[in-house]
Amino acid sequence: MNQDQLSIAVVSGDFDKILAAMVISLGAAAMDTEVKLFFSFWALAALRDPKKTVSGKNFISKMFGVMLPKGKEKLKLSNMNMCGMGPRMIKSIMKKHGVLSLEEMFKQAGDFGIEITICEMSMDLMGIKKEELIDYPNMRFAGAVTFAGDMGESTSQLFI
Repeated sequence: MNQDQLSIAVVSGDFDKILAAMVISLGAAAMDTEVKLFFSFWALAALRDPKKTVSGKNFISKMFGVMLPKGKEKLKLSNMNMCGMGPRMIKSIMKKHGVLSLEEMFKQAGDFGIEITICEMSMDLMGIKKEELIDYPNMRFAGAVTFAGDMGESTSQLFI
């Protein structure tokens, strides 16, 4: 077991929950804790690059592509979304208080060496291809067994 390792399973695709995962991750990394994130199911929407398009998808995969938010800027709040006004208000308040944007948090996470594992099964089920994901320096593709191994080496595990 690694004395200073945190593993977080990020399953929700809600802005506030992705934000919580990133704030906790960056705080832990700033304290020299190794951090491993496992993005699965709806959380994968945050990792979709809005500038990238992929061809060759079947009908169901195309439908998921249309229905899922594409990128961090399109994520909804888990509560008080208010037709998109909620996320805009939170982002405005964050900026006013000098809190990094989600985009900036992901960049800093990469600089800190925080590892993101993408659930391959979720990608397959939701029709998401590697080519449509963001560029991130410490990204790997694996399954739940790999993340279970990461959790076994961690002193702390979270599910968001």
